[in-house]
Amino acid sequence: MAWPASAFAQTASDTEKESTGSNEIVVTAQGRAQQLADVPLAISAVSSEQLELTGATDIRQLNQVAPSLLVSSTGSEANGSARIRGVGTVGDNPGLESSVATFIDGVYRSRTGVGLNDLGELERIEVLRGPQGTLFGRNASAGLLNIVTKGPAFQFGGGIEATYGNYDFWRLQGNITGPLTEGVAFRVDGLYAKRDGFYKDVYTGYKVNDRDRYLVRGQLLIEPNADLSIRIIGDYSKRNEACCGAVYASERVSQANVGLITPTSQVGILLPAVAGVTFNQYFVGIDDPYSRRIAITPTRNYDGTTKDWGVSAQVDLNLGAAKLTSITAYRGYRSDQGSDADYGLADILYFGPDSGRQFRTFSQELRLQGSAFDDKLDWLVGGYFAHEKLETRSQLKFGQDYGRFAACRVALGVFGGISPTNPGCLAPTTLAALQAGLVPSLGALGPVVAGGFLRLDSVRDVGDDTANFNQTSENFAFFTHNIFHVTDRFDVTLGLRYTNETKKMDANFNNTNTVCPAQQAALLPYLGLSSALFGGLITLTCQGGSSSTLNGITLADQRKESKFTGTAVLSYKATDDLLLYGSYSRGYKAGGYNLDRSAFTNPVATQPLPIFPASAANAAYYGSGLQFAEETVNAFEIGLKYSTRAFSLNLAAFRQEFSNFQLNTFNGTVYLVQNINGCKTSLNGADRDTSATTGACASGDVTAGVIAQGVELETTLVPHRDIRFNMGLTYADTKYADNLVGSASGKPLDPALRLLPGQNLSNAPKITVTSSFAWTPDIGSTGLSGLFYIDGRMTSDYNTGSDLFPQKLQDSYVVVNGRIGIRGPQQRWALEFWAQNLFNTDYMQVAFSSPFQAVSTTPQPGYPGGSQVFSSYLSEPRTYGVTARFKF
Repeated sequence: MAWPASAFAQTASDTEKESTGSNEIVVTAQGRAQQLADVPLAISAVSSEQLELTGATDIRQLNQVAPSLLVSSTGSEANGSARIRGVGTVGDNPGLESSVATFIDGVYRSRTGVGLNDLGELERIEVLRGPQGTLFGRNASAGLLNIVTKGPAFQFGGGIEATYGNYDFWRLQGNITGPLTEGVAFRVDGLYAKRDGFYKDVYTGYKVNDRDRYLVRGQLLIEPNADLSIRIIGDYSKRNEACCGAVYASERVSQANVGLITPTSQVGILLPAVAGVTFNQYFVGIDDPYSRRIAITPTRNYDGTTKDWGVSAQVDLNLGAAKLTSITAYRGYRSDQGSDADYGLADILYFGPDSGRQFRTFSQELRLQGSAFDDKLDWLVGGYFAHEKLETRSQLKFGQDYGRFAACRVALGVFGGISPTNPGCLAPTTLAALQAGLVPSLGALGPVVAGGFLRLDSVRDVGDDTANFNQTSENFAFFTHNIFHVTDRFDVTLGLRYTNETKKMDANFNNTNTVCPAQQAALLPYLGLSSALFGGLITLTCQGGSSSTLNGITLADQRKESKFTGTAVLSYKATDDLLLYGSYSRGYKAGGYNLDRSAFTNPVATQPLPIFPASAANAAYYGSGLQFAEETVNAFEIGLKYSTRAFSLNLAAFRQEFSNFQLNTFNGTVYLVQNINGCKTSLNGADRDTSATTGACASGDVTAGVIAQGVELETTLVPHRDIRFNMGLTYADTKYADNLVGSASGKPLDPALRLLPGQNLSNAPKITVTSSFAWTPDIGSTGLSGLFYIDGRMTSDYNTGSDLFPQKLQDSYVVVNGRIGIRGPQQRWALEFWAQNLFNTDYMQVAFSSPFQAVSTTPQPGYPGGSQVFSSYLSEPRTYGVTARFKF
């Protein structure tokens, strides 16, 4: 469980108190120096000591010590998602901002994925639960991660750390700090980490999910006098890594996958046949997915490069009657990564090596705070400005085997058999009969059908040479946070924020799929005769909207929004050790654009894309159609905090109501983004069928679509200065409303989301329990001390897929970490043996529909995905090793 600590700052002396058995931590969670037990906020924090003990080097490993937090990563290292109380941004689309904001040294990071890098030596990481906005520069609808790195000191010192573990894992880290002059101190941190991948291609030996990264960070602390402090930080990091591997999901991953991939199932027949191998040669890990044996297209890989750099300056100036804080920052981030996007041996779909994204962000935050009316009022006012440029580049293409596989899909449905080694996946006799018009069920349409099959078969190595989406965002805000001390025990806190956001989007395309418009021209005249056959041939030829007709289309669109949000808190210090509080907060997350061409829709509903061609005349409609609305939340919380020197207990009960909840999901073909809302009146199951036109709701009846409510418990016991127990429990019932619609105006829910109504959100377990035990006994009178540490996280069942298909369900599991060691006098050196995931627990992070790998999209009884198969990003296996640490 996380140790309660500051939401802004915690001094070195505070950390000493933690390690010597005190719970009396001074924090500034509300921008003022206060005892933790006096702060009426739901906060968890992990100190630098706890980070060392649990082995955390990035935010993913916080899962072990923060029960209300769940961090996962998916298709690339740029795609990380953090959830608090079961709520977070879902999916890989950079157009969606994070519901859980990430700050590093007071600077907002554009997306959660940047926190997946090794962060060097840290002072602490804090998890603020619930909407945020009146104390930080950037607002957040679900919560906030505040990461604070170790700063410079005016006393000379430093440290070196070396780690070696299984999978040939090396991690070297060092730092040095000290004075340059009487009023200037410096600090330099560096680290390098390298490790073999967890996944291995059985044919080539290629390893995926490896580590090869470094970080350099330099800092200056300038304090010319007692009233002025300036902290300047510059950092640069780079990753050259292959990410992210996935396995085909069998019943070993989730029971509902039983029977989907077998030697006699349709996909089990088609994929090996197209690749020219046997079933066992194709699905190499199907009997044991957690062996992490994979087989991908030999000419494809997951190699990528990520660069993250920036500079910031924080100025704190004491003006006498008030204190001024300024944080100025500029950051750059770029990630380029190729991918075998079908995750299998057949070459169906891939991303070229220049696919990626780039952020360039300037931000400025100002805060002024002080007291008035004989300290009866502690006031804070602030302003924030950010200018962000986002550029995305996609080289998504059909592989060499796509056309043959797609033709076989149709041939199996129409003719009941396939011939994977022949053009169009048609046996020569079948093709000849079609061309001669001798197939009884088709007659004179035979030659048209034959042409359709042959054109589909020719879709190979075509698609986006480039699909560029650019987004410019300008955000400014004003906020205030004020504490009124009504009596010496009763406080009223009021906060308010005004946010104004403008986003501009433009896009252009260079697509080489010329087969798509040819197929449309040839088959559209016959669509009315057999929409299933001719529509299917066109759809597969133009899958995801891939067509050279895009080349004449340029998008340009703009959206503006402004919101007032805020908070109100009543807190009462019943005794010196007990705080009671109740709060209301309104949170907000900006709207934006679905930066994906597959999301285009035609203005004429009877002419759906991609069956009908895209047109430059509809460019404005396509651009505006990519918009999704802002997300808002009303949050209510009551809680108590009890703290003595040896024992602390924090208890909170919460309810959060999200409107316009931004949901991004991949249905196996395209990425969907919808604003999820509820409907007060019953839709009589119309939101749970396969129709896209049923289930509308009157706009006046639209209400919150996601409700998160539950209880959080955190407790710490320090019976002796060398012993510490921590325990945390979160019960979060985070679910969709019983009747759902897809917009604030009551538009019907997309049928791909028909399993959502009344169910818990993805990656939102109802019960999570974390605990840890640390024992650091002295070894005689030598000055040496021992170390025994263990922590665990128990998570109840939850679904990992945003569409909630049962094949994506993860059963409950327990993960345990451990560490033993010996430390020198004053911890000047240490030798520690450690293990993460000690019992090698098998579980997945996220399951997803295997891209384009279905034979039929017609839902079968009791099974929502037709003949779709699924893949999964797995958790990390057991790792273990030894760490040597020296400090001077």
